[in-house]
Amino acid sequence: MGLGFLKFKYCLGRTSISLTRTKRKQLQSHDDDEVDDGHVRTAGAAKAISTSTSSTKYSTRGAIASGINSSSCSKDEDVMIRKFSWDEIERLTMNMCRARVIGSGGFSNVYLIDLGHQLGQAAVKIINGTRLFKQELDILRHLHHHNIVNLIGYCDDRDDVGALVLEYVSNGSLQEKLHGEGQAVIPWKKRMAIAVQLAEALQYLHHKCGSTTLPIVHGDIKASNLLLDQNLNLKLCDFGSAKMGFSSTVADNRRPMVLMGSPGYTDPHYLKTGIPSKKNDVYSFGVLLLELVTGMEAYSSERPPPTQLLTSLVGLVGPTADHTSPILVDPDPRLVGDFDPEEARAMISLSAQCLRHPPTLRPSSTQILETINNHISYISVSDFVVFSHGRHPIPKCEKKPINPHSTPRL
Repeated sequence: MGLGFLKFKYCLGRTSISLTRTKRKQLQSHDDDEVDDGHVRTAGAAKAISTSTSSTKYSTRGAIASGINSSSCSKDEDVMIRKFSWDEIERLTMNMCRARVIGSGGFSNVYLIDLGHQLGQAAVKIINGTRLFKQELDILRHLHHHNIVNLIGYCDDRDDVGALVLEYVSNGSLQEKLHGEGQAVIPWKKRMAIAVQLAEALQYLHHKCGSTTLPIVHGDIKASNLLLDQNLNLKLCDFGSAKMGFSSTVADNRRPMVLMGSPGYTDPHYLKTGIPSKKNDVYSFGVLLLELVTGMEAYSSERPPPTQLLTSLVGLVGPTADHTSPILVDPDPRLVGDFDPEEARAMISLSAQCLRHPPTLRPSSTQILETINNHISYISVSDFVVFSHGRHPIPKCEKKPINPHSTPRL
């Protein structure tokens, strides 16, 4: 299989939006997701995040899920995360060989590697700058969930660059499968299964699962950050924008503030305030859910104004719509009617609720999961079961190695 097939498979992109803000007061919030505005507490955050990366191994806690187990917060099993040397990283990537690049972003490159018979293929994310590297590592090391890409190991030997060794998910992203040319149509039941799995992943992050006692905001939920295995089971990736235990304060008006997010998915409230919130993820989930139902991209310059943003279509439904309301947004025509109209109405209504303003009106991730489970018909085990991932041939490295500080154009 050619390299072109692999290049866009691994997600790590981050779209930065630089804005200048005046200084704001730090927002105080309650921890209860049912009554607060979704902002994450700051208490103890600095202490929790300043975890040293000098030890040989990290121990995280979590349960390896199988089948269709829900996103429980089981903490029965220790998961050891390996510390790689920089020499090992260079050897595994063939000295940052261009032919092994499977993705790139503003601050990182990702390489396909082989860890041998027992562990199989993996992805190495080389991140420029230790602050960004440690921020992502400090979050990933706490997480172990069947719908989140697993951290295998890391390397922090160098002062200017870090490496994360991650689970490799071989079947591309939801962006590719849903919108790519020549792709098979994703059946309705699979789309609903993907929605359930994303809701479970968000509930896990927002409700302090894993080994952390603090909620986590992913901050960049989008179709290209949802990897799919051979059976279209979801793996959430790219925690480069994630925040743990932050409600955030905004810099003074002499400094530009960099806001993270992606066009079409980013919560307008976050763009206005700069405050990371669990309800930012809920907003992005609403966009993604509408994307699954309609088959339309979250943002498209090819659509006429004001419909370039998919969220503009939700205005046709309204925030008070329920599952008995008529469908005013058409489900994906490629389904040729092979969907449940009641489920479609319920999902469009839920999407509208997730997009409400102010954010206090939006449901929590727990309420989202309950709503989906209450309105979709039984999903069989085959819609969730995870088989072993497929393998891709790793290209031979005959081209000039990549400078780890450079970002190749794909």
